Amino acid sequence: MGLVSHPMSQTTSPPTGTQAIDRAAELLVRLIESDQPWSTMELADEVHLPKSTASRLLRALERHELVQRDPENGTLRPGSVLVQYARRGAGNLDLVALARPTLERLAESSGETVNLAVPSGSGVETVAQVDSRYILGATNWVGRQLVLHASALGKVLLAAGVAPIAEVLDAPTPRTIVDHGALQRALALVRERGYATSIEELEPGLLAVAAGVRERSGAVVAALAISGPSIRLEARNLDRLGTLLVVEADALSARLGYRQREEGAA
Repeated sequence: MGLVSHPMSQTTSPPTGTQAIDRAAELLVRLIESDQPWSTMELADEVHLPKSTASRLLRALERHELVQRDPENGTLRPGSVLVQYARRGAGNLDLVALARPTLERLAESSGETVNLAVPSGSGVETVAQVDSRYILGATNWVGRQLVLHASALGKVLLAAGVAPIAEVLDAPTPRTIVDHGALQRALALVRERGYATSIEELEPGLLAVAAGVRERSGAVVAALAISGPSIRLEARNLDRLGTLLVVEADALSARLGYRQREEGAA
């Protein structure tokens, strides 16, 4: 009499080791990436897992507060540990680490100084820099606050509405925009083309171009800039560098979770 074999597909073994970690991580990523809470069944279907397996993994994530369940309808969303992490003060350090390859690529492509800056009070603060390959280059701006309306980095933040426009516009140089109407026109141009320029407006002989970096919600949270002396950077070259910055800023935004809507989407 022959032996009767039972197909393995009739039973589902619990995931173990690396497989369990991969599956739990996939569930967690789906929750983090979504704007809406999920039910266990929806998550299970999304990642092609049996509901029993998904439920077991989600309970483990709940125990470690990586997932939290709505007591009324049982839907799931990111847990308190992730919420605390997102709100803690180390965000700029995480952004710097994530942006480092972008800064280095831009420095290699342009040969000039590249900066990453974030809003800070009533100004803009540089949090990371890759130096120019030349002896003659921009100074080290890390930790320094720049005048918003006079710097390319600051104009990006002003154009995005994430930094305030001062009532009185100081003039670090004779070329600084000090008229509010002229500044509003300049900011409209920044929004139209996606990058800002500063041509000897912050310091004589210094030119810069910058583009904004967006987080998952679409809000501008930082700006990338290329700067250098007028002896090498000419105003007519800033458009080319601006286009390069927009490409790299968009790629970094995508790494932060921002997904640009397709043209014509609601």
